[in-house]
Amino acid sequence: MSTPVAVVTGASRGIGDHLATALEQAGYAVERGSRAVAEVTDRVAVERWVADIVARHGRIDLLVNNAGVIDTEVSLMDSDPDEWWGTLETNLRGPYLMTRAVLPHMVATGSGRIVNINSGAAYRNGDSATAYNVSKGALARLTSATALSAAHGVRAFDLAPGVVRTDMTKAMVAHRDRTEWTDPREVTELLLALAGGELDAWNGRLVRAGVDTPDSLHERAAGGLPDGARSLGLIPWGDDDPLT
Repeated sequence: MSTPVAVVTGASRGIGDHLATALEQAGYAVERGSRAVAEVTDRVAVERWVADIVARHGRIDLLVNNAGVIDTEVSLMDSDPDEWWGTLETNLRGPYLMTRAVLPHMVATGSGRIVNINSGAAYRNGDSATAYNVSKGALARLTSATALSAAHGVRAFDLAPGVVRTDMTKAMVAHRDRTEWTDPREVTELLLALAGGELDAWNGRLVRAGVDTPDSLHERAAGGLPDGARSLGLIPWGDDDPLT
């Protein structure tokens, strides 16, 4: 059996480095992305990089869209428009371009998994670092849309890493007094389970390190998952809501 091939964006440091290293240790051939390799917001660079990977390896089995940034932790009213939109570009356009470039190759082989590194911020209302929150909410929608490719053998997942101690999180006001951090091993354990097909029942849904484990997710899925569980959607006000 050929060595599985994984592509990890934003893999030069932080969570991306942890994820890429864990995949390498698990036997994957890992292509590590960074701004120096291919800027994820640049369509030409992304398509050229993906084509080069396929030319060298003949396939891509796993895409991890990890590259991301956060905007200044201020209110929407005080935000800088250029920084705000730049955050959307990296956190949403990047995963979109990577997914769009990789997906045809996965569909052609009838298998593949895409893991988007998301955040609980996608599912909560807030008026700080709003570009990050908006981008992660939109990323959840991209995940659910990609998950519909299951008919072609491709699955997609949101993986929220909790709060891992990185340069980004250490610099955030929200985590200034934090004393408990998510162990990176909890994140990599979930990624490897997703990559290996152990958690395909969670296609299109969110899993969160520090709360979920492969065992707990197996147990939860065993009885069937309700429509909309762990996905971004409307919560109706009751049975008489016209949008139900």
